[in-house]
Formats: sequence, structure tokens, C-alpha cells
Amino acid sequence: MAPTTTQIFCASTLYGAATLAAALDAGCFPAADRRLLLVCNNATTPETTPAVDEMPGFEPLRDRFDAVLSWNDAISPFHPGAWSPRPDDVPLLERYLRLLWGLGEDRVEIVLESIQVNPAQAVAQVFPGAPVEVYADGLMSYGPTRNKLDPLIGTRVRGLLHLDLVPGLVPLLLGEFEVPARTVPAGAFLKVLGQVADAVPRLPPLPDGFALLLGQYLSALDILSVREEEDLHVRMMRGAVARGHRSIVFKPHPTAPARYSRLLEAEAEQLGVELTVLDTPVLAEVLFQRARPALVVGCFSTALFTAAAFYGLPAARIGTEALLERLTPFQNSNRVPVVLADALLPDLEEKDEIIPADTVAGLLSAVGFVMQPQILSGLRPAAEDYLRTRLDPRTRRYFRRKRLTSLGLPGGIPERLSFLPHNSTARWVVRRAKALRKSIGR
Repeated sequence: MAPTTTQIFCASTLYGAATLAAALDAGCFPAADRRLLLVCNNATTPETTPAVDEMPGFEPLRDRFDAVLSWNDAISPFHPGAWSPRPDDVPLLERYLRLLWGLGEDRVEIVLESIQVNPAQAVAQVFPGAPVEVYADGLMSYGPTRNKLDPLIGTRVRGLLHLDLVPGLVPLLLGEFEVPARTVPAGAFLKVLGQVADAVPRLPPLPDGFALLLGQYLSALDILSVREEEDLHVRMMRGAVARGHRSIVFKPHPTAPARYSRLLEAEAEQLGVELTVLDTPVLAEVLFQRARPALVVGCFSTALFTAAAFYGLPAARIGTEALLERLTPFQNSNRVPVVLADALLPDLEEKDEIIPADTVAGLLSAVGFVMQPQILSGLRPAAEDYLRTRLDPRTRRYFRRKRLTSLGLPGGIPERLSFLPHNSTARWVVRRAKALRKSIGR
């Protein structure tokens, strides 16, 4: 008798849960006897933030699964983003979870998001014999794996599922393990989003032809200061008004402070425009479905690409050029989403032109290699070719000269000195000089 197969799907966002539901509807996963949704609440204070299965619009997704479980409850009092099992504890923890979730001797398969970090890594570690599928609920899958992944996890990954947010672009995530990437059909995803939208309670009255401003709470990620993020929201409003929009809807990040809304209200009064602040914690896609804004404005939110690619709505970005300079280290996993927004979406303030679509794959390969040259060493020729042929004042912002120099890539030090990074004697001299400078500093 064949063992029972149980699939465990992990989700920390409603957008991710909708992606899973669409993938299930489209038959993207193999058959299983049971399917369990494992909800992870990664908010800084989970006790005060609704989990995925408590958010408006979740109920239509519930029937895709035989049960909904909580990772937070299973590992309480630890935080999902910080806890991982000690190697010696793995056998005991696996037995504990099999008992807690009624898995018995089932063959377990797990479907994870954000495989590079916890809680996804912790789940994979607790079930060391389980095959893994990875799915992407945003733009980060187009970038390289954030850090070197344990081969005991990476070699278990059978596939990467992602939405075709940038049509035809192949993600770099898990490329070092040659994991095949597949797209979730757009039709299935739109159908699920329609069900989510229908299940959301009544929204406040929204004006016709409004511009939708998307807040991301970047100060919580230490990307911007609170004041800088407030200024960014004001620029969003002014840019939308400059384009002729007199009705503005602001959708703040669910965990953003209330002061963001108050500052915008003061600015709207000065500009003489109608402002609606949407406090209901719903997906931006619900607004695309039910209200169809005339313009969607944001920084590098995935929702900008959903609006443009799946709903045919005008989308514009703002603030990306400054963020490209601010993101540290260069390997910051937000870099690729910012690059894609900056390259492919029109600038709200009309300062830049978009990058030709047929060059984006080359740009992604070059940025990905410069971010993670050891993980994606095979992309070096593609990066060299792009930098040699496409580096100009418009694309220069995606790379830092110092980093190109350290990697011996075109666009770094002047051409006549390009032999230096490949010269062992030169590298030895540089190392000795640095060591001497440090010893003098002591």
C-alpha cells in the first residue's frame, strides 16, 4: 500500500496565498491525498497584526486546503523570522510536528516562499526528507538567491513557480541549482483575485477616475528615514496632481504609522484635491478589480507590475533612482525589484525614459552577477557583454563603479588599467597596502 502524501503550503501574505490557490487551480502541483496551508505571520508584532487567514478576502481560498495551520502557534513563543531549529533537535521537532498536525507516517512535500530565510528555511530543515517546491509572490524571484543556500536544501528543490509579472523574463532565483522555473497562468490568478475581491466587505466610496498611491513602509526596512518616506508620499500626490488627477486614494502599508495619512491630508488640502485614505487591509488588486483606478503610483511595489501586466492599468514609479544609491549592501535583495521598476515603468515626474524591453534580460543577468558573483559565476560572460555594449548614462545607475572595478568588469576602472583585477601581483600589493594601513591605524 502506497504511503499517504501530504503537501504543506506555506504562506505569509494574502498575495502569496492567492498565488498558491491559482497554481492549484491550474494543476501546477502533483496530486496529493491531503493539502495543508501553513500560515506564517512574520509581522514585527504578530499579536497585533492579522494573519493571512484573518484578512478580508481569504475565505474563498480556504476550500483549496484540507486544513489551515499556524506556524506561529507551533513554535510559540519564538518569532517566525528569527527561529530556526538546532541540528540536534531536528528529529525531535519533526516528530513533534507530525503529532501536532496529524501527519503520522505520511510522505510530506513542502511548498515554500522566500527559501533563503526563515521561516521557510526552518520548515525545510524540520522535514529534511521532504521534496521542496518554491513559489514567488513578488518581484524578488527575478533576483539571485540572497545568500549561499545549504545544498541539503537547494538540491531538494524541484521547481520554481512564479507569476509572469515581467512577460518572458526568467527568474534568477535558485539558478545555481538549475531549478526549472514555471509560470502560474495569468487567467487562473485573475480568477482567484476576483474571488478575493468579491469576498471583501464593502469598501468606502471611491471617486471615479482616481489615482491610487501605494505605500510600502520603507522606513521599517531601514531603506528610507521616516521623513524621507513622508516626502516620497507627498511627491506621489504632487506628481499625480501634475498629471491632472484631482481625486487621490492612498493605500498605506498595513503596519505604517497613522501620521503618514495625516501629512497627506494636509497636502491634499493645500493642493485642493480630494483624498481618500483606505484603512481597510485589502490587497491593492482588490481595488484594481472593483474600482479600476486611472493611475497606480508607487515606488517598487509588486502591485505596480500586477496593475500593468494583468489589469492593463497605467502605472508609474517614483523615487527609485535615489533608492538604487541607498540600498546597502549591493547584494540587498530589494535591488532587483527596484531595478525592474526603474527600468520598465514610466517615471511619474517624467524625468527618464523606460529601458527597451528586449534588453531587460541582459540587464537582469548583469545586475544579478554583480550582486552575487560567486553564486552566479556562470553569468560573468553575459554581464561583461551587457556592460561593454549597454552601459550608458541611463543604465549606469544600476551599477557602482567601485564594485565593477573589484570584479574586473567593464565600466569599472579605465580600460588601460583593466588588467589589474586579474593580475595576482597587483592584488598582492593591494592586500599588503591595506594590511599596512590597518596596522598603522592601530
